[in-house]
Amino acid sequence: MRVATNQNTGRRSFLKALGTTGAVVAAAGAGLLKPVKSLAQNFDFPKGAFEAESLDAAMEAALGTTDVKDGNVSLKAPTIAENGAVVPITISTDLDAGKVAKFHLFVSKNPAPYTARFHMLETGTPEVSTRIKMGETSDIVAVAETTDGEFFKTSKEVRVTIGGCGG
Repeated sequence: MRVATNQNTGRRSFLKALGTTGAVVAAAGAGLLKPVKSLAQNFDFPKGAFEAESLDAAMEAALGTTDVKDGNVSLKAPTIAENGAVVPITISTDLDAGKVAKFHLFVSKNPAPYTARFHMLETGTPEVSTRIKMGETSDIVAVAETTDGEFFKTSKEVRVTIGGCGG
C-alpha cells in the first residue's frame, strides 16, 4: 500500500512548525529572547500636538510656529469621501529627497487635528500614502519640514458624507 506524498508533506510541515513554535516559547520563557527597542523611540514625540484641540494649537505644538509658507507640497485626496473612517491621501513634494525631514498632517475639524507625522529618509522619493479618519467635512493640511527648519504647506477641503470619528 502506498501513502500519498501530500499527506506526509503536510504532516512534516505541521510537526516542523510545532517544533519551532515550541522552541521559541521555551526560549521566551527562559528569558533568552528580549524585546528590542523600537526605532520610533529615537524620535521626539510631540505629545502636546496630539492633545491640542484646535488647528493653530496643534501646529504651534508640532512645528513651533503657525507661520508656514504655501507651496512645494502636493496633497492628493478625494473631494468627497463617502466614508470618513478611511480617507485615502498622498503627500509629496518637489523638494529634493535629502532636504525633506518630515511630513506633518493635520485635519482641521477633527477632535485632535494633528493626525500624523512621517519621518523621511535622506534617499528615495519624499512621498507618503495612507488612510486617515475624518469626523466631518474639513480641510486637510499637509506640511513638509525641511532639514533647514523651513515649513511648506498645502491644504484641501474634503467633504465627508459619513463621519469616521464617531460620526
